[in-house]
Amino acid sequence: MRRKGVRQLINFDVNIDRKDTRSMKWDGMKKVFGRDDLLPMWVADMDFRPPQEVIDAFRERVDHGVFGYTIVTDRLAAAICNWTKMRHDWDIRSEWLLYSPGVIPSVHTAIQAFTKPGDKILVQSPVYTPFFHMIERNSREVANSPLVLKNGRYEIDFEDFEEKLSNGVKIFLLSNPHNPAGRVWEKEELTRLAKLCKKYNVLIVSDEIHADLVAAPYKHIPLASLDESFADFTLTLMAPTKTFNLAGVQASFMVVPNKNLRTKMAVVQASEGFSMLNTFGAVAMEAAYTHGGNWLDGALKYIRSNIDYVKEEIGSQIPLLDVIDPEGTYLVWIDCRKLGLSDAELKKRILEKGRLALNFGNAYGPGGEGFIRMNVACPKETVIEGVRRLKIALVD
Repeated sequence: MRRKGVRQLINFDVNIDRKDTRSMKWDGMKKVFGRDDLLPMWVADMDFRPPQEVIDAFRERVDHGVFGYTIVTDRLAAAICNWTKMRHDWDIRSEWLLYSPGVIPSVHTAIQAFTKPGDKILVQSPVYTPFFHMIERNSREVANSPLVLKNGRYEIDFEDFEEKLSNGVKIFLLSNPHNPAGRVWEKEELTRLAKLCKKYNVLIVSDEIHADLVAAPYKHIPLASLDESFADFTLTLMAPTKTFNLAGVQASFMVVPNKNLRTKMAVVQASEGFSMLNTFGAVAMEAAYTHGGNWLDGALKYIRSNIDYVKEEIGSQIPLLDVIDPEGTYLVWIDCRKLGLSDAELKKRILEKGRLALNFGNAYGPGGEGFIRMNVACPKETVIEGVRRLKIALVD
């Protein structure tokens, strides 16, 4: 395994052929979009290799050659605790941790553990599409407090938020940093949200999978880190998978300081059979959180450069589009409403004329209509081509 402290040269410009690798992003386009001749800038994974130390850790484990049942070690828990302290100034304890194949299974578990069919679960649209699916497929009711777009930045309508909470909501699903809007919620906003949830006895399930994908001047703040009383009714969901492009190894963790909540979650996890990490998920998580800091710093700079390029080029070449500058994530949310196209027309132009695979905003709930989401965690060459195709689709 590569030694600590050895700084690796990172080249994010390298184009890696991902076709025929069972990649959802590249090989799943035919199923999702009906064609496979598109440039994929949609689903939220990167076209970058993870840190070399993670690849080395995989190789070491493969070379061992035996792949029996895997346990979570104290060393892995320590790596997580060190990471949250170093990157987010949050002191957590190893006993607060629960493990899961992913954030989506963790949300499902929370819904099963703390609500019953017919209960209301609050979201803030436009928001990560599976939030709606998870609520509806568990026979719960979606309550929505839409975000408000003001001067190119999304804000929370706190009056509406409180009104929705007061009508029997049991869980609030928070997206922080917000997907797809890219907002990194500030201390004052999070504090106000948490106080309202406390007032109405609402459990917070905070999806913070994009927590590490935030660069200065912005800073991610775990909601549960703000106050011990907030931590008492908050489940924080995190993972190395978005951060280091490891979604395929399916590994995440939950931080649950409240023992009663943690016990309930563990019981439901056990009943579902989702209480362990797979062998390579555990290996990847430990290696990434132990050695991945330099790689992440380089990735954040590269992604920011790609975002700046998209903003500048769209601003000059497709002036009817408004780019919502993301404060976090590697996803660019673009307002196309000035074009006057329906969602169907927008989709048809981008897919058929531009031959570009993007996520379309109407899938993110009320307020997403007329928007598109572009993934720029890819080589600059891909970003340049993606913007060119977008121009062909919407201008030429």
